[in-house]
Amino acid sequence: MSIEVYRDAWGVPHLRAADPEELAFAQGRVTARDRAWQLEVERHRAQGTTAAFLGAAELGWDTFVRRARIADTARRCLERLESSDAPTAAWVRAYVDGVNDGLADGASRAPEFAETGLAPGRWEPWTPLAVWLSTHILFAGFPTKLWREEVARRLGEEWTELFATDGPGTAGSNGWVVSGERTASGAALVAGDPHRFIEAPGVYQQIRLACPSYDVVGLAVPGIPGLAHFGHTGSVAWAITNAMADYQDLYRERLRRLPDGGVEALGPEGWTPAVAHSETIEVAGGEPVVVEVVETDRGPVIIDGDGGQRAPGADSDAPDDDALDADADPSDADTDAGAWEAVSLRYPPRVTGELGFGVLPALLRARTVGDVDAAVDGWVEPVNVLQAADTRGGLLHRVAGHVPVRDRANSLRIVPAWDRTHDWAPGPAPLPRAEVGGHAVMANARGLAAPLGIEFAPPHRAARIGELLDASAEWTPETTTAVHRDTDNPSAARLLTAVERATDGLSPAASAVRGRLLDWDRRMAAESTDAGLYAAVRGAVVRRLAGHEAFAALREPAPYPELFRPWLALGPRVAFALETLLTAGPVPAGDVDRIVREALEEVGAGEPPAAWGVTHRLAPWQALPDADDAQWPGLAGDHDCVLSTSSVPGWTDRSARASAARYVWDLADRERSGWIVPFGASGVPGDPHHRDQLPLWLRGELAPVTTDWQNLTKEQG
Repeated sequence: MSIEVYRDAWGVPHLRAADPEELAFAQGRVTARDRAWQLEVERHRAQGTTAAFLGAAELGWDTFVRRARIADTARRCLERLESSDAPTAAWVRAYVDGVNDGLADGASRAPEFAETGLAPGRWEPWTPLAVWLSTHILFAGFPTKLWREEVARRLGEEWTELFATDGPGTAGSNGWVVSGERTASGAALVAGDPHRFIEAPGVYQQIRLACPSYDVVGLAVPGIPGLAHFGHTGSVAWAITNAMADYQDLYRERLRRLPDGGVEALGPEGWTPAVAHSETIEVAGGEPVVVEVVETDRGPVIIDGDGGQRAPGADSDAPDDDALDADADPSDADTDAGAWEAVSLRYPPRVTGELGFGVLPALLRARTVGDVDAAVDGWVEPVNVLQAADTRGGLLHRVAGHVPVRDRANSLRIVPAWDRTHDWAPGPAPLPRAEVGGHAVMANARGLAAPLGIEFAPPHRAARIGELLDASAEWTPETTTAVHRDTDNPSAARLLTAVERATDGLSPAASAVRGRLLDWDRRMAAESTDAGLYAAVRGAVVRRLAGHEAFAALREPAPYPELFRPWLALGPRVAFALETLLTAGPVPAGDVDRIVREALEEVGAGEPPAAWGVTHRLAPWQALPDADDAQWPGLAGDHDCVLSTSSVPGWTDRSARASAARYVWDLADRERSGWIVPFGASGVPGDPHHRDQLPLWLRGELAPVTTDWQNLTKEQG
């Protein structure tokens, strides 16, 4: 092989090889050497085997992955890829071969393997597809349908969409493209940042992939070949955000057990056989758990009212008396006393056997926006808004992905499996696109993708980015970072209006709090004590609203697995829908005003809140958490700021979701581009590049993209 590995000053790997397959092997190998522990965790998460080394806390995830048939779907998609696109399948296999080649070396440097006693396992050709599925299966937020079901059932049908907003379990992004007529160079800029749950090591990997066919820099997902989301080939650059489309459905199933132990499901044609088998989940420090995996004609059952999880040897024939509560269906006369309710998940890759991996090598080969446009026609999941620009002046702004055509009720709630109204049409929905005039912004708001979804982010980030971009026609990569760093908080306006109304009967201390808030500049700067004061008042308002008698019916835990609790907890739902609930909903306006006054009194009577960054601290997910999380720094920004750093107001100021990367792609000169990740290029604790980018990330700065091979250091051996 003729593989060469170079590193820049930040330890970012720059790979050079003779052909695309050899380069894919090199990408897999260097990723395994830099991120062995991360890859091992992702492999286990995709297979539903994390409890075997992380313990019973991961049992809920493993159960869901087994029931959703992630690994089986990945195998099915690989088989389809091999039959329809053999070159891409061979390219994926080459990446997997590289991972397997580098894992032993990577594991020898990663202390987590010794700490857990885990040995690195072998990747299969379908493992990258399974990792992609497990990473994105919750991306579209289908558990929100469970929440709406509970709101309608407990609060009333008229309030089904009351809490609609960018909720606690979703992932978003900022993105924008500026045409050459509004830049100093006369060439376009593509910039933005994906907002995801922050993980350590990071969920994006800076990398360069070069061979005679192409030379691309970008942000890879560890475990996935190529550069799916963000890349710059020199002549064209692309980036995505979550379109907030709805493309996964939940069906209320009625199941019954046959005398031979098999399972039938009630569908539009009556009772038909379901596929069922059992799988055993090993649990570190505990007894293994057997999970029954059932799949109906709609899809795999992910919530089983019959239990479906038991110790080895337990009798599974008797239905659970606490089966899912559901409205009576019109076919009750045809069922028997042994039937029970369940919920199945229907998602495009499981239905079509397509995951869109053929797009990945096509993007690497792209030279123009036309090439990118043609490539992403094959994209499946997740559904994204994509922007691209090229050196010829071409611009692209479109949606990419697979959204099924079906009844609108499917997008809102759990729908009855026996009603043909809720079937999917044979083909996907048409995907919107738009012209770019000067600049275009994508920030998960209701806009280009509006026909494809139900819940979108509030318009604040998109509007603020547009406002900032309108302020100049001389944008450069350097000045663009000011947009990334912006901490103006437009979503504060409605609460501040309510604070302004609170004029009667306030104590001197509460009046002082009110006065400071009304003079505040609305910036969520880490060092701002006024921002900390606002957060304290907001938290007090959220807690009181959530405690209002109007929401009493929603405080009882929903009868669904714990995995879905982030979507089903009342407190976070109130926190993220605060703007709506201050002016609409079942809480009377007079009670809202009282709650705001009480919140001002509470904060005024307590210790003065600290600066925002003292409590608003980074809280990344780690498979093996640090014993002392005080090391994590304070943050600027807030949920609806362009510098988006999300917490759960009223419950915690710690931020688990923020910019998983930032980038500016310059089409005039790729070396003037910049990028940053929260931690570093290496996933190995103690490595010089393990967390060396964190200070820049905190300041909103970017590391340079270096592409001159003469300015890189070649690795030996």
